[in-house]
Amino acid sequence: MAFTRKRQREQQLQLYSKERFSLLLLNLEEYYFEQHTAFHVQSQASHEERKTRGSLKICSKSVIFEPDAISQPIIKIPLRDCLKIGKYGENAANRHFAKAKSSGISLIFRQVYFIKEHNIVAPYKIERGKMEHVFELEVSGKVEDVVETLLQLHRASCLDKLGDQTAMITAILQSRLARTSFDKNRFQNVSEKLHMECKAEMVTPLVTNPGHVCITDTNLYFQPLNGHPKPVVQITLQDVRRIYKRRHGLMPLGLEVFCTEDDLCSDIYLKFYEPQDRDDLYFYIATYLEHHVTEHPAESYTLQWQRGHLSNYQYLLHLNNLADRSCNDLSQYPVFPWIINDYSSPELDLSNPGTFRDLSKPVGALNQERLERLLTRYQEMPEPKFMYGSHYSSPGYVLFYLVRIAPEYMLCLQNGRFDNADRMFNSIAETWKNCLDGATDFKELIPEFYDEDVSFLVNSLKLDLGKRQGGQMVEDVELPAWASSPQDFLQKNKDALESSYVSEHLHEWIDLIFGYKQRGSEAVGAHNVFHPLTYEGGVDLNSIEDPDEKVAMLTQILEFGQTPKQLFVTPHPRRITPKFKSVSQASSYSTSVTDSPVSPGEESFEDLTEESRSLAWNNITKLQLHEQYKIHKEAVTGIAVSCNGSSVFTTSQDSTLKMFSKESKMLQRSVSFSNMALSSCLLLPGDTTVISSSWDNNVYFYSIAFGRRQDTLMGHDDAVSKICWHNDRLYSASWDSTVKVWSGVPAEMPGTKRHQFDLLAELEHDVSVNTINLNAVSTLLVSGTKDGMVNIWDLTTATLLHQISCHSGTVCDAAFSPDSRHVLSTGVDGCLKVIDVQTGTLISSMASEEPQRCFVWDGNSVLSGSRSGELFVWDLLGAKISERIQGHTGAVTCMWMNEQCSSIITGGEDRQIMFWKLQY
Repeated sequence: MAFTRKRQREQQLQLYSKERFSLLLLNLEEYYFEQHTAFHVQSQASHEERKTRGSLKICSKSVIFEPDAISQPIIKIPLRDCLKIGKYGENAANRHFAKAKSSGISLIFRQVYFIKEHNIVAPYKIERGKMEHVFELEVSGKVEDVVETLLQLHRASCLDKLGDQTAMITAILQSRLARTSFDKNRFQNVSEKLHMECKAEMVTPLVTNPGHVCITDTNLYFQPLNGHPKPVVQITLQDVRRIYKRRHGLMPLGLEVFCTEDDLCSDIYLKFYEPQDRDDLYFYIATYLEHHVTEHPAESYTLQWQRGHLSNYQYLLHLNNLADRSCNDLSQYPVFPWIINDYSSPELDLSNPGTFRDLSKPVGALNQERLERLLTRYQEMPEPKFMYGSHYSSPGYVLFYLVRIAPEYMLCLQNGRFDNADRMFNSIAETWKNCLDGATDFKELIPEFYDEDVSFLVNSLKLDLGKRQGGQMVEDVELPAWASSPQDFLQKNKDALESSYVSEHLHEWIDLIFGYKQRGSEAVGAHNVFHPLTYEGGVDLNSIEDPDEKVAMLTQILEFGQTPKQLFVTPHPRRITPKFKSVSQASSYSTSVTDSPVSPGEESFEDLTEESRSLAWNNITKLQLHEQYKIHKEAVTGIAVSCNGSSVFTTSQDSTLKMFSKESKMLQRSVSFSNMALSSCLLLPGDTTVISSSWDNNVYFYSIAFGRRQDTLMGHDDAVSKICWHNDRLYSASWDSTVKVWSGVPAEMPGTKRHQFDLLAELEHDVSVNTINLNAVSTLLVSGTKDGMVNIWDLTTATLLHQISCHSGTVCDAAFSPDSRHVLSTGVDGCLKVIDVQTGTLISSMASEEPQRCFVWDGNSVLSGSRSGELFVWDLLGAKISERIQGHTGAVTCMWMNEQCSSIITGGEDRQIMFWKLQY
């Protein structure tokens, strides 16, 4: 669990410092400056003095004394409540401390807090009334400096305006930082080279700790100004796995560093004073990572999730991370959805859709009666309008759930108090009911509800959280009847999150929280509009000149909660699940996607070869060159193979169509239709006719049996770049900016007569079309153009479904995955792009140093031919190149793979065709 792991790390640091004191004892936005060994001097009735040894902490808004004896409470004196501060003897009231030494500091005040007596976490005890405490420093020579510091901080605390207070304290802090620098003696090795040093603050939940950041050629260091909780935090750069820029307080000042691949809890979160410092440090670490860690693009997570390689839980963690959610920032804590709607039944039925919450609606819209009241208020509200007066994620809501494991955080947030016992997190069912019915309660859940650690549900610390109106004490969280234990509750929550129903609908919730329904008219239509200040870019703090207004605005934003960074601006793709076919198939488009021959649960011929295909693709990196032949005078442009695999037909820019026998290893035919280059070829299923496209604007039909050209289709005004065929229809792409669909092309064309080709459809583009491909059932067509656009067409209606700008330059190749869910494209820019067919969303992007001219793929892995002549094997889900195989001496220009995926033929600019075999 994220928060538990964070607490464990902080407790380890706490053990290092051997203190009860923590920065959570400070007020929000307060700084801890320095500490001094001191004695708390108390007078007795007998006029004797009792001295308690401990540590005096000087903070920006308070003085804190931590006694060495844990039986004694920590004393916290707010500076704003001080009436007089001075050296011993300067205050008239000091007569009770006549025996105190000249190293004494006297504070006269009207309010004091007593905290963690006997080291028990409990609400703070408050004592009011005029009183005096004297603290005697162990080093008497520091008294004047400490008193001067306290007087300066006291003046800041007593300023009328909050903005003026903040400005003065900030000036004091910056002055202290300017007078110090990173201690180079803290380097791990004397040979380390310093690259950068700057001021920053280390961020933990509710706390920021100022100090100095230093980066060398091997380590990242942070040295707290106050030396708490340890003198230096050090991270070895070689251990860093991920690094993210963060917005902190709505400003681009944060940087979070992870030494793990999947953990939500980072190793350090830094907030800088200047965006440039943040960017410079990010650049240095990112440059280091490029040489030591394989980059994992964010987009690949969607593809991994869609194809079942990431669980719903893992995917939501990744999205939260990408959307600036961090367990170090409670105003941007990771957000997870309520999944279950039934907390009253004795058994939980995950096969019943009624068990689940409607994921297409925000929490505030789940109760129609409440929603109507909210909409009435919304319509009457002046601009800027919002539907909900509270957010679905805020520091208060996070600690509401976590109070049993993070009581000190709750006390910090609520000025030393727990919430009213009846408003605590007492029951799962009560909490859900309040989220449905409450006038201002719209909160979602946190990752802990889907993890394994049950501690947040159990009062294992034996905290006194108060007594409810019915007389019962607040103890463990009351679980629903269908959960036999906290462990069982979390397990069933996890099962629900990974269920088929949620897998089919989770994209709808993602649209609300991270996607296109987060803002604008779509948000209004989805009843998903929150206060404008919660959105990224909702306010420019730099434009606010009034310091009071700026502080008030920032405080409001941090306490109210923040909407995640928007990750998607188009509908999020749905997950591929066995139940996907139950989705409405009202349109020809949805039918074309769902009726793929390899849809789960269908028996077909495809299933019989699925095992051999999987085996082949699992071993694709073991591809070995078997034979190679130079049969053309210029680059090979197309490859087609007869059903029995004995004859190979190729086209070339040398204008010839050639027929090569694999058995005799000899050239059997060579045909030229004109003096212009041929661009592609295909063999009709009867193995009697080869069709070739040409740069002379024509498509040629060649009869193998008769050994002659049997027909010519003159259908374009510029070069024909690619042809496809299915079910008596021919599809031709051209540089004249069209793709044309022709009927009257049977699988076996008689060679004795000319044919009547009827134009069924013309798919118009803005620029030249370079490549096309069909999906498995030929209801969809993808086209790639010279301006980098990828277009997906519904062939049943001849309409454009999606147009996606994918590449900076010509699209080299584009093809559907076997299940028709995705399109992969390659371009002259060297990029591989994966598009979700249903939504048209670009969900993955990978880059290479050179263009990949052609490819074949199975939806997860890609075998591509590069400009250099190498064959690349790509792991799309792992976002990496798995293998590079030496091949042609020039660019690989075309590629063919057999149905079992075990045999590959490539053609290249070196005029050769190469035969490849898989070696298991």
